[in-house]
Amino acid sequence: MKKLTALLASAALTLSLSGAGQAVANTLPPTINWTIPFGVGGGTDVWARFVSPHLDKYLTDSPTLVIKNVPGGGSITGTNLFYNRARSDGSDIIGTSASTLYPYMLGDQRVHYDFNKWTAILASPTGGVVYIQPDLGVKGAADLAKLKDTPMPFAAQGPTQLELPVMMALDMLGFNLKPVFGMKSRGEGRLAFERGEAKVDFQTTSAYLASVKDLEQQGKAVPLFSLGILNGDGKVVRDPAFPDIPTFQEVYKEYKGEEPSGPEYEVYFKFFAAGFAFQKVLFIPTDVPAAVYDSYISAVEKMVKDPDFNKEAVEQIGPYENITGRAAEQYISDAVNMSPERQQWVKNWLQTKFNVSVN
Repeated sequence: MKKLTALLASAALTLSLSGAGQAVANTLPPTINWTIPFGVGGGTDVWARFVSPHLDKYLTDSPTLVIKNVPGGGSITGTNLFYNRARSDGSDIIGTSASTLYPYMLGDQRVHYDFNKWTAILASPTGGVVYIQPDLGVKGAADLAKLKDTPMPFAAQGPTQLELPVMMALDMLGFNLKPVFGMKSRGEGRLAFERGEAKVDFQTTSAYLASVKDLEQQGKAVPLFSLGILNGDGKVVRDPAFPDIPTFQEVYKEYKGEEPSGPEYEVYFKFFAAGFAFQKVLFIPTDVPAAVYDSYISAVEKMVKDPDFNKEAVEQIGPYENITGRAAEQYISDAVNMSPERQQWVKNWLQTKFNVSVN
């Protein structure tokens, strides 16, 4: 009897240890599919492929992280597909950009996904610079009166894509903006500027440093303002990548003699925050098991503290602090959820200014 009891106790201990080991080993599935709803080579794809090996380094159980590009509809197609098919066992994650957030914020009927069903675990900010042709004779805010009534062609991807807050900022400054929609990328917009077809252009930090800084140094582009970044208090401050370029708020105040305010600025700030302060976001389904959530959070928090990651990040995405965990979740929720009044305001603005209807 004693021998049987000992055997049973031993078996129970073995099963207990085996079960515990299995629970730990199975926190994350062996393969994780990371949906990128854009084509290969785009900004979000480049960001994901930069982050992927660093993230994989800290994920428990050493899963295989597979990036799956599902382009179409300005990212709406792949994001809808993810929303309908993503499993809640940790095997499906998604990376988004401003082009994913903006249609949701505007109530675009093509959008089926709901950010309230996902949890943001990592947000990577970016900045950007608006610049103009040197032949306009404008060096800064003091010269902006020279542009009154001057048509300002702007090569843009679309009215509800990354350029949206930039167009709003230029409108608040009184630009007679003439956007030409249909560019396949911001790079195509830059080329239109270089050919002299566009009088004003905008590029994000990485693209500006790589492709526009030389134009600026050659006197072929004049930086007008940067979008700035948000500090820990939620205030816009100068972009560390462009410390000598004033923010939009600085230029507006110098030109208008007052701080920007009112409905247009409130809506602008929403889209700026969603599109730039949290430009690239990694989401997981909200209903993943707690252990899976903890594994992901632990991995991203370790990753953003890794000196190797931070050194490479400065070159890849700029000198910006990545946001993780509950902070990312709260900031994204605050940014993308718009009141019906604000949503209607921007729809009316797009219709009035550019004859663009958002349904």
